[in-house]
Amino acid sequence: MRQSGELPIPPAALSDGRAIELARVWAAGGKQHVSLATGLWNDPSAWGIMLVDLARHVASAYQQTQGLNPAEVLDRIKAGFEAEWSAATDKPQGGLLE
Repeated sequence: MRQSGELPIPPAALSDGRAIELARVWAAGGKQHVSLATGLWNDPSAWGIMLVDLARHVASAYQQTQGLNPAEVLDRIKAGFEAEWSAATDKPQGGLLE
C-alpha cells in the first residue's frame, strides 16, 4: 500500500526479486529530503550514469505529458544542473539512517 504522495513502483521492479531501489527524493517542509542506497557501486561515476539516464526519463515524460521536445528538455535540465553546481541553493545536511 502506497503512502500519500508516494509514486508507484514500476512493474519490472515488482517482478524482479533482485530489484534494488536506488534513491528516493522528497519535497517536504520546503526542502528536499533524500534516501540513497549507498554502497551499490565502488566507482561514484556510476551515479553520474544513473543521473543522466534519469534526466532522459524526465525528458521522455515531458514529451509524453506536455509534447515538449526531449532535446530541449535535456538542455533545460543541464542549465539547471550547471546553475546549481556553480551556485548551490542548499547544502546537504543530515546523516545516515538505518
